[in-house]
Amino acid sequence: MQFGMPTLIENRALAENVALCKALNLSFLELNMNFPEYQLDSLEDTAFLVDAARSAGIDYTIHLDESLNIADFNPLVSAAYLETVRRTIGAAKKLLCLRDHCASAPPLVLTMHMNHGIHITLPDRKVQMYERNFSAYMASYRSFRVLCEEWIDGDDLIIAIENTDGFRDYEREAINCLLQSPCFGLTWDIGHAKAAGEKDVPFLMEHASKVVHFHIHDGAEVPPRNHLALGDGDIDLPERLRFAESCRGRCVLETKTIAALEKSVRWLARHPIRQTR
Repeated sequence: MQFGMPTLIENRALAENVALCKALNLSFLELNMNFPEYQLDSLEDTAFLVDAARSAGIDYTIHLDESLNIADFNPLVSAAYLETVRRTIGAAKKLLCLRDHCASAPPLVLTMHMNHGIHITLPDRKVQMYERNFSAYMASYRSFRVLCEEWIDGDDLIIAIENTDGFRDYEREAINCLLQSPCFGLTWDIGHAKAAGEKDVPFLMEHASKVVHFHIHDGAEVPPRNHLALGDGDIDLPERLRFAESCRGRCVLETKTIAALEKSVRWLARHPIRQTR
């Protein structure tokens, strides 16, 4: 099993993140497209990314922009997000050379969130617009699945949908549609799941064969907290890590600070789980 680190806000440059990844003996860095430093122009400078990774002996995964909304009702907006995914897949393909030396390397994962869309607040309830316009919503995701299959075109890439604060019913239907394709899987964020009362765990376990990636951080349910260093929350970490190992999934130690990341690495050293560099 491989452990990696997220893009950290304390590090302003790729070189700083890569150096920290190497210093902590981690296997990969998850490039986060929410950061200005990792927008498409940077991701498409793949020669620079490959050189930096090879010098440190690491690999990459990618986290798509959390605002990604391929079902937006404005076709100009949804087209921009679709183009972002298309070009990100193109850049990711050029990073596959980093795993040429390892025939058993897992697919390069692009993690994405489900965008809840907007809601309208009525006196007695909230109406989710994607639930109200469910047919159009599902049509967008069926089209997205076909496009991603064309763009990936059999290469060793997979787009993995991450749980956040609880999947809505309409999102579960869209995810089920995407998971019909081998180009899609699931990212299990154990901290988000804990903070959300584990409401997504039954769905994730129902699709356990599709779980390919993990965001590992500690968390608590009352009050809701996540992105804690390992050992600082209430999650049964050995149980979750054993499951991750059974999935052969890569695990991002998704803390938000260098100090918490270093503490998490120390926790792993005291609670060894089989891993590969």
